[in-house]
Amino acid sequence: MRKKGDFSAGFTEEVYDILKGGRMEDNIDVLVDQIELLLTEGNKEHLQEYLDNLNISEVESLIDELPEYGATFIETMSINRAVNVFRILDFPTQERIIKKLSGPKITELINELPPDDRTAFFGELHGDAVKKMIILMPASERKEALTLLGYPEDSVGRLMTPDYVTIKESYNVEQALAHIRKFGKDSETIDVIYVIDEKGVLLDDIRIREIILNTPDTKISDLMDNRLIALNAFDPQEEAINVFRMNNRVALPVTDKQGIMLGIVTVDDVLWIANEEYTEDIQRMGGSEALDEPYLDVSIWHLVRKRAPWLVVLFIGQLFTTTVIEGFETQFSVALFLVTFMPLITSSGGNTGSQASALIIQAMAMGEVTLSDWWKVFKRELVSGFILGIILGLLGLVRVFGYHLMGEEYGNDWFMVSLVIGFSLVGVILWGSLVGAMLPFVLKRLGADPATSSAPFVATLVDVTGLMIYFSVASSILSL
Repeated sequence: MRKKGDFSAGFTEEVYDILKGGRMEDNIDVLVDQIELLLTEGNKEHLQEYLDNLNISEVESLIDELPEYGATFIETMSINRAVNVFRILDFPTQERIIKKLSGPKITELINELPPDDRTAFFGELHGDAVKKMIILMPASERKEALTLLGYPEDSVGRLMTPDYVTIKESYNVEQALAHIRKFGKDSETIDVIYVIDEKGVLLDDIRIREIILNTPDTKISDLMDNRLIALNAFDPQEEAINVFRMNNRVALPVTDKQGIMLGIVTVDDVLWIANEEYTEDIQRMGGSEALDEPYLDVSIWHLVRKRAPWLVVLFIGQLFTTTVIEGFETQFSVALFLVTFMPLITSSGGNTGSQASALIIQAMAMGEVTLSDWWKVFKRELVSGFILGIILGLLGLVRVFGYHLMGEEYGNDWFMVSLVIGFSLVGVILWGSLVGAMLPFVLKRLGADPATSSAPFVATLVDVTGLMIYFSVASSILSL
């Protein structure tokens, strides 16, 4: 275990081996010790050299280990390194660091951030803070930032960057390469080059390898295959995730309704969004509102506010269970065994509903299922739910019969009891499958996130209705 203040003097061979060999994860304690030594000695030159030799992910790990020095690290590093580290930090860490940076460093950092990362950062800040940041930017950069911030929060426009390279279809390969050399330095990526007409309308995209591997006199128009894939600036970000997933692209162009090219979205930004969407869906499926920050950065009160509303809704739902049970008090007094099987019935229905809900939510997220597919899903769940009900219903019959043979008292009507359990399981599991599968469609149709039809919500709904099915079957078969 590393102890604070237990340092070795200077840069050790072990540290340089770590820097060269990329063994950061296994030696974080050694590197933290070295950083603390340099901080204690106030050796800024060695600290900068040390930080600039680390991978940006390693500096991010050091900021996690020593959050109080995050601003010091950003202030010390060369600006390119500082920008690359800052852009991969989560927003709470970015906000904490930016508040501690000097004015000149903030100006330098904001102006050097790529437009898409800057937009993402500004989008998280409060209004007054955004105004203060934008004032620090040159007029041209300011206009660009305001344009990107003008798109809806969850739209593709918020992800795009205006840094890309375009060429005309009248160019030949030699002219295109000269143009790329001149303007490609400031581009987010040159893996893909975009062909536009005189009005800026996007005509096609060409991978750089196609340009490099052809002769200098080859016309760009001859390389165009007209298999253009583009995003609209107002498309939801989830749409961008699906398009990237289905097409092997490192970047996709973004256009307006007239087809005029506005920017590009790169796969690294989409991966960040996909991770955020996945995290939010998992949190919602657990019966909680999505957290806006990492779990350990959220205050206890904020955590309670995120979880309490759903728990209250689920609690109220469970109160209906009490109402259903009170409505069948007569049946309880005649056949007390019904109480024994209540957990079996309700949990089986809830588990089945949660299964179906999770499968459909995931299928929707992956683009495998759309709203128009609801009838196909309904029919599939009707059949599969019935089969699953028969399987568990037979197990219920075996349970009652087995306990009867071992002397369990169900009276002379033990066979009728087994039928109650068997038929109830078939009904409850079939119902759970249908509810769990259809609820995401209903929420999607109403404009809500299907992930909110979480396992606890489905389980609570099926608990209440499942008990009604159970007691109704018992009343019919046992004539209670």
